[in-house]
Amino acid sequence: MLTQCSNPVPCRWRFLNLDEVSLLDALVEQIIPTDEWPGAKETGATNFIDKQLSGPYARFQEVYRNGLKALQEYSLATYKKKFETLTWNDQTQLLERLEAGTMEGEAWENGLDRQFFNLLRDHTMQSFYGSPRHGGNKGNISYKMLQLDYPQILGQNRYNS
Repeated sequence: MLTQCSNPVPCRWRFLNLDEVSLLDALVEQIIPTDEWPGAKETGATNFIDKQLSGPYARFQEVYRNGLKALQEYSLATYKKKFETLTWNDQTQLLERLEAGTMEGEAWENGLDRQFFNLLRDHTMQSFYGSPRHGGNKGNISYKMLQLDYPQILGQNRYNS
């Protein structure tokens, strides 16, 4: 099922809503920022995560929903701004707190901060360094950056020479 952008126009998002997409774009760009090479946002990490959450990673849907919501609420309560509008340094400090498991508040009880950060980091890395056929690594950017050839996919004909 596609998320509705505005009736009756469907979005390309399967699991995430538009507010979550905006927040996730900022989060993945923090994890793998753009430098001389495109970062995670530009190479489709949000698309990868959305696609996987509606398929093989469906078991992580609740962690993502709760983590994104709690992070945005924390940012609004603490900084009076959405996370994606914070300065780079403020975003970095919040992610460092997530990673360390030191977020305060009821929403972060039971280790949601660390669990959410670990999933976010792992999925961003999988997107950036994985095959574009899974929704990330748009343009084979990480392969080019690492000076790797695109991995060949061997099909059923691999033994027919």
